[in-house]
Amino acid sequence: MYDWVVLGEWVEIAARWLHVITAIAWIGSSFYFIALDLGLHRDRNLTSGADGEEWQVHGGGFYHIQKYLVAPASMPDHLVWFKWESYATWLSGFTMLVLVYYLGAKLFLIDPTVMELEVWQAVAISLASLAFGWIAYNTLCKVFVNANQTVLMVALFGVLVAMSWFYTQVFSGRAAMLHLGAFTASIMSGNVFFIIMPNQRVVVADLKAGRKPDPKYGKIAKQRSTHNNYLTLPVVFLMLSNHYPLVFATQWNWVIASLVFLMGVTIRHWFNTKHARAGNPHWTWFVTVLLFLIIAWLSTAPMRAAEGEAQGEAMNREALVYASANGFEEVVGIVQGRCSMCHAAEPGWEGLHWPPKGVVLETEAQIAHEARRIYLQAGVTHAMPPGNLSFIEPEERAAIVRWFRGAGAQDPV
Repeated sequence: MYDWVVLGEWVEIAARWLHVITAIAWIGSSFYFIALDLGLHRDRNLTSGADGEEWQVHGGGFYHIQKYLVAPASMPDHLVWFKWESYATWLSGFTMLVLVYYLGAKLFLIDPTVMELEVWQAVAISLASLAFGWIAYNTLCKVFVNANQTVLMVALFGVLVAMSWFYTQVFSGRAAMLHLGAFTASIMSGNVFFIIMPNQRVVVADLKAGRKPDPKYGKIAKQRSTHNNYLTLPVVFLMLSNHYPLVFATQWNWVIASLVFLMGVTIRHWFNTKHARAGNPHWTWFVTVLLFLIIAWLSTAPMRAAEGEAQGEAMNREALVYASANGFEEVVGIVQGRCSMCHAAEPGWEGLHWPPKGVVLETEAQIAHEARRIYLQAGVTHAMPPGNLSFIEPEERAAIVRWFRGAGAQDPV
């Protein structure tokens, strides 16, 4: 029978897979429609009254696509709406946030060396910050509604830089980067739910009633869709950052996160310019590479201790449970003998210059703090050591399982 930790892991796997599937669907449709809009031929006098058209070939067939600047003269019989991709992506992502960072707050969300927080306090800050993100962004859009859109994007970038710094002052490095991604993704989904879809419903209602739709609704929706287009790539980077300690476990992680947004802008600018047939701005790739090199340099500047190492010899309540369980001394010997040559502040394995995933397993406190990972990676599964390079024996894996289950901590904390 599965224990709760393994069952929880499978729930996380299902939620993560769903999140990836829906994100691919949303990003794919978003990128396609931006490319389509930019590539429309608008210099043709179309008898249909459309604003532009495009011929495309894919999958062995030809497609003739036309866009109406406001709306067609009458309501089409069948209208396809693109909204559930965005909603499902946000909902599955929020589910992941709850499963990993709220239920596992003491392991992944809270870092006592950054700020001493109770679980409820950390969760409240997380939820409040996501709500603040939408309110701040939507307010900026309204304030700068008639301004140059570049001014609006600079103002938004200022908010993102401020939030990058804020998150690193309250959460663990891993959680800070992830939350900045969730903060931005919530803005993007908010654009769809609160602005784009309601505006499109107004236009549809006008068509059904025989009224001429106001073009302002389409302009506002397009503005928000364009913002989403430029924010997508940084969100993807931030969502993957928890796999790379060189990104999140450094002193300058908030600066790195800020620069990632600039990289997203330069990359998308190249694609958008190409789609619009407005040239080939190769300078964007030079700037992108330069920004990436700056990020790489910042990550290897004097680094903050990795999260596992920063906990030192201090143990929280959960770690004390594992440390006092029967078999802990045996497990410490196994881990130090089979794992610590890599998972050390200064790894002894040739070619490793920092501990994989930022996990340090040199002391009893560090091993107790990483009990759940050790159980899943080296007990239940054979993921660690990679290729069993340190020749861990089946009896040693069994000892890890007995120790963890004997601690009585079956909740996925």
